[in-house]
Amino acid sequence: MSLYVFKVIILGSGAVGKTSLLYRFVENKFSFKYKMTIGADFLSKIIEAYPRPGNTVKFQIWDIGGQERYKFLRPSFFDGAKGAILVFDLTRWHTFEELEEWYSDLREYAGENIPFILIGNKIDIIQEENKTYNKESAELFAKKKKTYFVETSAKTGENVEDAFLNLAARMLKNVGYK
Repeated sequence: MSLYVFKVIILGSGAVGKTSLLYRFVENKFSFKYKMTIGADFLSKIIEAYPRPGNTVKFQIWDIGGQERYKFLRPSFFDGAKGAILVFDLTRWHTFEELEEWYSDLREYAGENIPFILIGNKIDIIQEENKTYNKESAELFAKKKKTYFVETSAKTGENVEDAFLNLAARMLKNVGYK
């Protein structure tokens, strides 16, 4: 039995749902009370490793504040990260357009080989309001960056666990786990 401990950072513009995704994954809770993350927040969770039972992964998850005024703090939060989640808000397309800068920061401060996934959050709002978004652009971004794209809802929990499991598998593969 092995325990793998991975620091994971959640990145994206302000109010895309990073904190909500974190609490949905770790505590299976959702709150409508949005509180801006100042600097970074931190939670952890242990899961059974995929694909082989008997091994576990401990996520040490850092929720990085998305507001521009905290940008100067980001490099210190990236240090030691073994995985990342880039998040955008499906209902506010400009947050997708800002991903390239987040991706650039990720590569600069955490390294070229750090595995990450792309999350389009708030799919529940898209579905409830019968809206659309440019899914092809999100899929193309993920394909070009050689990663996984998933639509999630922190509110309902849709695909949140799957997203973290996918990232766990990518991190394990990155450290030579088969």
